[in-house]
Amino acid sequence: MPKPAFRLELPEAVTTGVIVASPHSGRYYPWSFMRKTVLDERSVRSSEDAFMDQLVDAAPGLGAPLLMAEYPRAFVDLNRSADELDPAVVEGIRYPTQNPRISSGLGVIPRVVANGRMIYRGKLSREEADHRIETVWRPYHACLERLVRSAREEFGEAVLLDFHSMPHEALEAISRPGGARPDVVLGDRFGAAARPDIVEELEAAFTDAGLVVSRNAPFAGAYVAQHYGRPLQGRHVVQIEIDRSLYMNERTIRPNADFDAIRAIVTGVLARMVGAGSVGLPLAAE
Repeated sequence: MPKPAFRLELPEAVTTGVIVASPHSGRYYPWSFMRKTVLDERSVRSSEDAFMDQLVDAAPGLGAPLLMAEYPRAFVDLNRSADELDPAVVEGIRYPTQNPRISSGLGVIPRVVANGRMIYRGKLSREEADHRIETVWRPYHACLERLVRSAREEFGEAVLLDFHSMPHEALEAISRPGGARPDVVLGDRFGAAARPDIVEELEAAFTDAGLVVSRNAPFAGAYVAQHYGRPLQGRHVVQIEIDRSLYMNERTIRPNADFDAIRAIVTGVLARMVGAGSVGLPLAAE
């Protein structure tokens, strides 16, 4: 029996238009996949947002739905469009118009993991790629669409907090000498995916907890923010990237001594946003 594409944890009563999701924390690596990859287990997990589902697991107790991927990003990337197929890794695909994600090997069926390490020695069949999309990508997004639509109908607007983690080294490009390195990057596609006051409240929640926050650099939000973020339609998305080194050892892929402290901070942020997204409070419809 194949593993379901996702886990959905619902509160006893949904009290908010906020939805919490973790699309890259899946850690079920099918044997059929591991048999094809040229990477060892630790290397293939380098693109996984390890433990992010645990950092946000307070959401249902606060009244918000929590959607979590079961399959890893290296298997199929839920933050890409289903048609972002890479001809360098999937047979029978014509070269698309310029797409920087596909060019870098990070299409819906990734070609590489962190540091550009190749996942496969050859190509996958189109049948294999389509099977992953049909059995993992489409069920996840069908569920996410239902959650967003339900929140919009019940609370006037939906606020999707899409949680990710970023390698510590990814911040080197935006760190100025002597400047504070960001701990959290909020991506709203430069205002196109969420109303400004929502992003401001989220930034304030992390900042008040003592973390350094940056917006849209180096991550402005990918497919989920682009597809679901429709502020004029009451659909808001913020991609939240947290520095992995804050809560885990990136080399061994294990929680570090600060894991519980970071989880407590994230829980506090969620509580603040859920409260703001409840009936009668600022993020709900007038």
